[in-house]
Amino acid sequence: MSIGNSPEDDRPSIGRALQQARIAAGLTVEEVSSSTRVRMPIVHAIEEDDFSRCGGDVYARGHIRMLARAVLLDPGPLIAEFDAEHGGGPAPTPAAPLFEAERIRSEPRRPNWTAAMVAAIVAVVGFVGFTLFSGEDEGSSAQVAEGSTPDKTKPKPTTTKPVDPKPVPSESVIAAAPRDKVTVRLSATEGKSWISAKDHNGRMLFDGLLAQGDSKTFQDKERVDLVLGDAGAIDLFVNGKKIDDQFESGQVERLSYTKGDPEVG
Repeated sequence: MSIGNSPEDDRPSIGRALQQARIAAGLTVEEVSSSTRVRMPIVHAIEEDDFSRCGGDVYARGHIRMLARAVLLDPGPLIAEFDAEHGGGPAPTPAAPLFEAERIRSEPRRPNWTAAMVAAIVAVVGFVGFTLFSGEDEGSSAQVAEGSTPDKTKPKPTTTKPVDPKPVPSESVIAAAPRDKVTVRLSATEGKSWISAKDHNGRMLFDGLLAQGDSKTFQDKERVDLVLGDAGAIDLFVNGKKIDDQFESGQVERLSYTKGDPEVG
């Protein structure tokens, strides 16, 4: 959806653009609210171009950005339009004056020459004493060595215990999925996607964005229900087997899997 190149009279407002993108993605206001943590009344108000419930322009920009990403819409043009309608973006924070940095800078420490000289004298005296003591020690050691009998006993051979070989890595957890449960794994390999997963009782297991490179695994004793906001970005594994259905980029899919699958529900 483009809102930048059409005439001004035909261009949808910020709220209308977000609403149209949400409907095109097959998402409800409740699902968008759950994935962005923006309360449902505020989502409704923003879709009606009412930003008074956001708590200020800064929060309004943040809500617009999160809602746009949840419905796979570029937030940049929407933020620019909001700034144009509400007096521009936030004012930049002024840099600290240079004289404050100079005032904080500590004075350089001067070298302590007296302490250095004392340390050098102590080092010289210690070295001389160590040399004299070592010379006397070497003489006495030589006399004792001459009268001693060399030890002819052979050293005992040492035995080393062989190192146990490293265990061979086992197969993946997905391949060893339990047969008494349904196991579903989602991997975002082609981009990010909003996903929702529920168990057979309708309890929410996960509801949010899955970034590129991330994975999620869900299990239930009977069934797992999925909603994929961008199915073309997801690699899907069910009970240890990859689902080979070719989903298109941007395609919204609602799927359901049981212990007897993989078969698309």
